[in-house]
Amino acid sequence: MPFHNLKALIKGIRACKTVADERALIQQESAAIRASFREEDSYQRHNNVAKLLYIHMLGSPAHFGQIECLKLVASPRFTDKRLGYLGIMLLLDENQEVLTLVTNSLKNDMNHSNMYAVGLALCTFANIASEEMSRDLANEIEKLLGSSNTYIRKKASLCALRVIKKVPDLADHFINKAKNLLTDRNHGVLLTAITLVTEMSQIDPEYLNEFRNAVPLLVRNLKSLATTGYSPEHDVSGITDPFLQVKILKLLRLLGKGDAQSSEAMNDILAQVATNTDSTKNVGNSILYETVLTVLEIEADTGLRVMAINILGKFLSNRDNNIRYVALNTLNKVVSMDTNAVQRHRNIILDCLRDGDISIRRRALELSYALINEQNVRYLIRELLAFLEVADDEFKLGMTTQICLAAERFAPNKRWHIDTVLRVLKLAGNFVREEILSAFIRLVAHTPELQGYTASKLYLALKADISQESLTLAATWILGEYSEVLLQDGIISDDDQSTRVTDKDIIDLLVSTLDSPYANYLARQFVLAAVTKISSRNTTSTSEQERIAEILAKYTTALELELQQRAVEFASLYNLGSLREGVLERMPPPELKATIMGIVSENKPVGSTRGEPDLLGDEITTSTTSTSNGQAAASAQSNQDLLAEIFGSSAPTATSSQPTTQTQPKSTMDDILGLFGSNNTASPAPTPVQATATPSAAPAPDSLSSLFSNTSSPYSVASPVQSSSSPPAPSLPPTGQAASRLTAYTAYDKNGLKVTLTPQTSPTKPGMVMIMAKFSVEGSSPASSINFQAAVPKSQQLQMLPMSNTSVQPGATETQQMRVIAPIGSSVRLRLRIVFAIAGQNFQDQVDFSGFPAGLTGST
Repeated sequence: MPFHNLKALIKGIRACKTVADERALIQQESAAIRASFREEDSYQRHNNVAKLLYIHMLGSPAHFGQIECLKLVASPRFTDKRLGYLGIMLLLDENQEVLTLVTNSLKNDMNHSNMYAVGLALCTFANIASEEMSRDLANEIEKLLGSSNTYIRKKASLCALRVIKKVPDLADHFINKAKNLLTDRNHGVLLTAITLVTEMSQIDPEYLNEFRNAVPLLVRNLKSLATTGYSPEHDVSGITDPFLQVKILKLLRLLGKGDAQSSEAMNDILAQVATNTDSTKNVGNSILYETVLTVLEIEADTGLRVMAINILGKFLSNRDNNIRYVALNTLNKVVSMDTNAVQRHRNIILDCLRDGDISIRRRALELSYALINEQNVRYLIRELLAFLEVADDEFKLGMTTQICLAAERFAPNKRWHIDTVLRVLKLAGNFVREEILSAFIRLVAHTPELQGYTASKLYLALKADISQESLTLAATWILGEYSEVLLQDGIISDDDQSTRVTDKDIIDLLVSTLDSPYANYLARQFVLAAVTKISSRNTTSTSEQERIAEILAKYTTALELELQQRAVEFASLYNLGSLREGVLERMPPPELKATIMGIVSENKPVGSTRGEPDLLGDEITTSTTSTSNGQAAASAQSNQDLLAEIFGSSAPTATSSQPTTQTQPKSTMDDILGLFGSNNTASPAPTPVQATATPSAAPAPDSLSSLFSNTSSPYSVASPVQSSSSPPAPSLPPTGQAASRLTAYTAYDKNGLKVTLTPQTSPTKPGMVMIMAKFSVEGSSPASSINFQAAVPKSQQLQMLPMSNTSVQPGATETQQMRVIAPIGSSVRLRLRIVFAIAGQNFQDQVDFSGFPAGLTGST
């Protein structure tokens, strides 16, 4: 039999022993309720709807009671209205067609004499109002916003919020009412009014100007809340109405963003709230957090921003993980705004890397990456490497990438960069991206000074651990390319112990990786290529070459097709004789290009090439830049004396072998600037000339072009003859024509390039000196993109022919002819500037040459 009221139904359901019994009881009671609805029993309607709502809460169908709820709403009794509106909110949503029948009931009850009936209608509207209903009842809501009853104004504000969310176009209707509500003294009304204004400001930024006049009012309200003593009605853990304070701070954040005047008006109160709010309780922390967000969003003073970041730093020492997570997350967003202020909390951020909560560790890692700069790169990378040793596998891929990118961007020198990547390969070689590995190999290829050092470190690392894939690949590639560099000394140091390495040791190590369970098909291909390259080096013995041939022959029948193909190709090279050495010579350094971070790390100084590094100990390595700077200083002093003798005044100059991207020192002497002056074409007229020799297809670098742009100089630049349209160059006598002096004088011998000058004179032409410049390289790497320039004092005249070839191969010699016309009895003095590239590294040097013997131009 059906239960006569809700209490009896609840008792019956609880008495069921099984879920099946409960389901059967609910189905039986639902059938009885339907029958009662068909009988139009108004007396039982209240109880039936109450029981139906309970059944709905249990998850069973109750949609058939929607119309009965509408009938209860139309009842004059308040208890029926309350239950009817509750049923409507539970059983209906804005997509139901039945909702159109509720609009009239809501409109009638909004004009009811009983404020609680009005409250029921407003509460229902705020929960289920559709777009159509919002348009129909917007005027009623606007009228109720001006009610004298605070209870109704509060609920009407929430209804207005629903209206502007559903129909943003109607927001204009509520602007004036919202302004008036901001002056309300009731906390509940003020809370809802601020919520309404915040939503309107977010919907359309144009409304911000309408409410910016209310900033002083909001500041007064916030100050009143912050300075008010104990208020029993609004007190929460000793703080007065924290909910209202948070809402005001959110609105101030919107109104102050991008507006200096509004921001100025709220600076003082924000500082007061930040300093006076109790941070020992979570309620106070919530206010401080909103204050921080507001300070960082508006046009606040620098001191106020630093204080806000300090508050976040204080949050990091809180024992509550949620507060620390929020602080780290916020610092990640603001680190770009004021990095120096965040740097002050670097130590406690690093402490969060050891936190037990994985979310905190992840956020601390992200923040640590953002804090790395040129000043702290050594310290932070050392801490990150220490964490990498104990980090979970899910962190390692991202960590290795970020550490290597930071090292590439901020490394003080190449030595430190290489040490860092080597450490990463040792700790997490199985989690290194291919891009990072190729960037490391490119760095080593462009740093010939550290190739032996890197090869020795990788040899020892691979010997200690062959389980790291990227370490195996890097070591195999480097040993294959630069084994002869490693074997030249034959001794490598490891933990204060010296170890002698032979070609057999290197091949044994590489072959051991072939049979390793950690070697995949890619590693085996690398090994085959490496041992094949080693076999073509002069440092490899005949026995080891035969051994390598046997290894290749073994893998010509490998089951892996790619490995078999490589082995067959390499084995066939043994029959090519001397051609094999050409095929297997060193790979040229990869082309310099911007990396992921947009930085070319190969342009950094090399760093110390001696001594063992202590990466985790943060050794201060000696950079070659100090030596270069010292040489430049000494050269500057000698150049000053020479120029004083030539030009009758002094001007410091500097000689540098750094890459051309570095800034060249500027001279303070007009005559020196005149040496590299305007770009006029030379003529046979006896005017002082500086000649520039460049190939027709290779323009001068930008850094050099800027030196030749002084159009106010009294000197002109002579370009070598390159086409028939240019003025004819003076004919130079053959090298054997009446040559009185054929001695070669070294003018430049640095960075693998040597330039000698051979002067020739003729007794029939006193005052004219023919000079043959010869270019040669020392080493196995060719010099390319050679740009040779010369200048003479004002009293002399210089003309040049183009260089025979702008690239000089090892063992070859290229030439360039010059002619100097000088007063008889004077000394020939040249200022030379040369730009070239060797092994992928660019050099630009300037030297002063006065080594020719006296009397070269004849006697007076």
